[in-house]
Amino acid sequence: MLLTSIFKPLAGDRGGQVMLLVLAATTILVPVLNLLPADHAWHLPTYRVTLLGKYLTYALLAVAVDLVWGYLGILSLGHGAFFALGGYAMGMYLMRQIGDRGVYGNPELPDFMVFLNWTELPWFWYGFDLFGFALLMIMLIPGLLAFVFGWLTFRSRVTGVYLSIITQALTYALMLAFFRNEMGFGGNNGLTDFKDILGFSLQSDGTRLALFIASALALAAGYLACRYLVTSRLGRITVAIRDAESRTRFVGYRVEDYKVWIFTFSAILAGIAGALYVPQVGIINPGEFSPLNSIEIVIWVAIGGRATLYGAVLGAVLVNYAKTVFTGLMPDSWLFLLGALFVVVTLYLPQGLAGLMRQLKQLPWLRRAEA
Repeated sequence: MLLTSIFKPLAGDRGGQVMLLVLAATTILVPVLNLLPADHAWHLPTYRVTLLGKYLTYALLAVAVDLVWGYLGILSLGHGAFFALGGYAMGMYLMRQIGDRGVYGNPELPDFMVFLNWTELPWFWYGFDLFGFALLMIMLIPGLLAFVFGWLTFRSRVTGVYLSIITQALTYALMLAFFRNEMGFGGNNGLTDFKDILGFSLQSDGTRLALFIASALALAAGYLACRYLVTSRLGRITVAIRDAESRTRFVGYRVEDYKVWIFTFSAILAGIAGALYVPQVGIINPGEFSPLNSIEIVIWVAIGGRATLYGAVLGAVLVNYAKTVFTGLMPDSWLFLLGALFVVVTLYLPQGLAGLMRQLKQLPWLRRAEA
């Protein structure tokens, strides 16, 4: 019964089923290949495991954006802020775990605070030595910001391009604030030099594998939660708001309340993605708030296929894998290539790669082959 209720939202979602099967196979296969001897032909180096884990956190972030853009019609250019806030909450926990192993050997203050001549730990750092508290903040801080932001903007009936600009202004303002040393978040350098998580060294292969598996499980859970949401009555109302907001409001639905709660849930998913991202890359700095990052997330979703969820996963993984490859081959031209790809998809593939796959399935020769 439990499994039936969990996987019920996948009924009719062929793309999602395939994506989750591939994700499950990858989650099993990657640790096996990593545990093979280093001289084995199929050995997967730990740094590639970490790279794959980072792609999965990006995929979860893309699913969060697709939820509000694809199904609610809100083009958010500020979800990078929620991702970064979740990352900073995790970074603060990891910094508290360093203790006296820092450069300056202070058991209470992080190195950057000692360098800036701080004498005591700021009040907002208290509690981050506990993983449970940090986990709560990872969800609460992005969620609370999204709730307040959404309550103010949606009740003011700000929509369309104006809302997109405001979300971008939000993340830009946060970026400028976090660059300031007096904010107590490491300033320009951010938070780094992490040692361990839950008592396990972040440099060990086992911890890296555990973080990869945690990222895969979070992506699967986030996808299923979003799929459950969009296939429920709430999801149908959400799509109605996207397609005909005025008419939905006219028949009696409190449109602003639906927007606020979906936007808040999406921000929480983004915060979780950011928290899983930080221990794998080893740093979090104000650059993660950059509006360009939020725009890039939208490009992932557009390329993969808006309003599909699995298309967002596909777009995030493929674009970031291509970014890894092409930044090495053509570092000066990569951004132009990404821009050209976005233009091509917008003009010729408005439904993204997911839409292209659906079109290919309708080809007569392919339908005969399946039959």
